[in-house]
Amino acid sequence: MPRPIRKPNNPMPKEWRADQLSKNKIADYKPFNFVDGEGIRCSLYVSGCQFLCPGCYNVVAQNFNYGQAYTKDLEDQIIEDLRQPYVQGLTLLGGEPFLNTPVCLQLVKRIRREFGHQKDIWSWTGYTWDELKDETQDKAELLSYLDILVDGRFLEEKKDLTLQFRGSSNQRIIDVPKSIEKDQVIIWADLKR
Repeated sequence: MPRPIRKPNNPMPKEWRADQLSKNKIADYKPFNFVDGEGIRCSLYVSGCQFLCPGCYNVVAQNFNYGQAYTKDLEDQIIEDLRQPYVQGLTLLGGEPFLNTPVCLQLVKRIRREFGHQKDIWSWTGYTWDELKDETQDKAELLSYLDILVDGRFLEEKKDLTLQFRGSSNQRIIDVPKSIEKDQVIIWADLKR
């Protein structure tokens, strides 16, 4: 008898709230990397995720208490790193950025104040686009600051390491401003596979 496939957790709308779950911690910060989106990026890995996707590549970051507190010094360092002309933008990962909106909103608002849209902002999430439309106001606000969203839970049975910037074929790379404007999912124009 085949072993049953374990699935990620699935929240009801507004069930998981950042104001109740987030400990304002980050699992890691990686400046000047090439793997978390297009171009050279600064990547902030927040701590805590409720999806608990089997096969998650960053299991340690599922714990909301893991890592270190997000500080003004770290935020200042991220902004300074983003000032480098060769850095294309910021990437938010985790953990789950949409369950850590106190940290993520503070940072993305500052990026928009200081850089406008000269630096792009990407985020990965276990939520789907449609789920985010029925979520809390802080999640909608974070979404509104993004340029690119990689949505959907990682599914082991759909794992495909040949895909661009995602681990399973159910996940999509979404152009956020165009999707908001058209009120439907618009896939990133530079998608190759």
